Amino acid sequence: MNAASKRSAFEKVKADNTVSGTPSAFNPGPLFGAVLTGVLLFLSFPKFGCGVIAWVALVPLIISLRGKGTREAMILGFTAGLVFHVGILYWITYVVVKYGSLSPPLGVAAMLLLCAYLSLYTAFFTAGCVFFRHCAPLIAVPLLWTGLEFIRGWIFTGFPWEALAYSQYRCLPLIQIVDVTGPAGLTFLIVLVNMLLFQVLTTKLASMRFASIVAIAVVFSLLAGYGLWRLGVVRNGIAKSASIPVSLIQGNIDQNLKWNPRYQRNTVDAYLSQSARHLPAAGGVIVWPETAVPFYFQDDGPLQRRILAFARDHRVWMILGSPTYADRALGTNFANSAFLVDPAGRIAGRYDKVHLVPYGEYVPLRRYFPFISKLAVGVGDFRPGRGYVPLPMNGHRLGILICYEGIFPAAGTDYKRRGAEMLVNITNDAWFGPTSAPYQHLSMTVFRAVETRMYLCRAANTGISAFISPTGKITKKTGIFQRSGLSGEVRLFQKKTIYSTYGDFFAYSCIIVLLGMTIVAWMRRKHERDRI
Repeated sequence: MNAASKRSAFEKVKADNTVSGTPSAFNPGPLFGAVLTGVLLFLSFPKFGCGVIAWVALVPLIISLRGKGTREAMILGFTAGLVFHVGILYWITYVVVKYGSLSPPLGVAAMLLLCAYLSLYTAFFTAGCVFFRHCAPLIAVPLLWTGLEFIRGWIFTGFPWEALAYSQYRCLPLIQIVDVTGPAGLTFLIVLVNMLLFQVLTTKLASMRFASIVAIAVVFSLLAGYGLWRLGVVRNGIAKSASIPVSLIQGNIDQNLKWNPRYQRNTVDAYLSQSARHLPAAGGVIVWPETAVPFYFQDDGPLQRRILAFARDHRVWMILGSPTYADRALGTNFANSAFLVDPAGRIAGRYDKVHLVPYGEYVPLRRYFPFISKLAVGVGDFRPGRGYVPLPMNGHRLGILICYEGIFPAAGTDYKRRGAEMLVNITNDAWFGPTSAPYQHLSMTVFRAVETRMYLCRAANTGISAFISPTGKITKKTGIFQRSGLSGEVRLFQKKTIYSTYGDFFAYSCIIVLLGMTIVAWMRRKHERDRI
């Protein structure tokens, strides 16, 4: 090979990894594709979106990466991620301004800071797309998105809010696969279909286009086929299971009044009134939301005695949220707790929330950044509970998920392994106001029911309260900002799942395979450079 040929070959290899230095290389076409993907991803989720869009949302971004180097790809990926996450998480500004004592500019800045962090994962994704451009991209790209999404849901305590799979919460046949793979499996298939569509639109070979279309049809056929079969099996099992009457009470208490001592009695009156209106049969369960009790329920007092007397008089179980405290030598420790009251009017159990909300229920790095303590005003600092331990109830076991815990798959699977037969999600989404967040929050809890094949009962202060069957079907639900209740029969369905038994094996497998492909691709590139 002469010198000119070597130079030409070297420049070809270099172009795959670096950015052209000319300003014209970065033109509005690719940028438009990145923005379009961000918008389409946003429109894949509630309350404004439709899950079908997710199956095509990544195509414009992937097209925009053609001929781009790593740096340009990261810019495009960050842009797409920022548009997407601002659309999904704009409600954070509402929360921290109204309840976190921040000014509107600081509230916007806090939201943008989180969105920028999350957009780094999209930037790493597009950089990986360039890296694997010549190394089985059809498989590498779905592995890459799935692995990064899983890491995002784990690192720094995790933030798996609206992972790609959650966009499909309304399509029951397609989401049944999560009882095997967890959300990661569905995410992988969504990205795979996007890659196949990319090939259909960009390849010049008719045979490859046809093969891609056939592959898409196979993916949907297998996914829907498994889903329809599984739906039939689960529904038959549910029909044969024992049932228990459950009532969900939605108090719709204004967050600004909730902790005012003068309104404590009014709040308790509202919940007791709705409980009487939606009273289950004797031996049934009444569920009140997170912190529905605006005082320390652990302390004896007239309001506590009224609630205990209600349970005793009507012979019902009650689950209700309340803050709790424990005196320690170094000060008082608070917890976000759920109490179980038995039909004899006694406190039969208590669960302390394990997975706390950073900068909502505790402030990480407070010592180094004292100014961010303002974000915790109104909710204080809490200590985490000791684990996801089910509460025993008349020979059965209940798994309690308080608020934010409903978005973490591990919480539900931990309960399943410990013998829980029903999941109860209590939450106070009043913080979110009339934004998209209550709808997004509900969409993610649907997957906890499918992963574990347990009924999930969700009581929310301002909505959305709902019954979710082990198939993922929302059988009943309320609107937001309504004082109301729901009554239903919950089946105590006992069915092990691969996911609840083996956990995130699929996500870990994706990461392991991706690491192997990375080593192969790196060695191949090194060999090509050595030959030059």
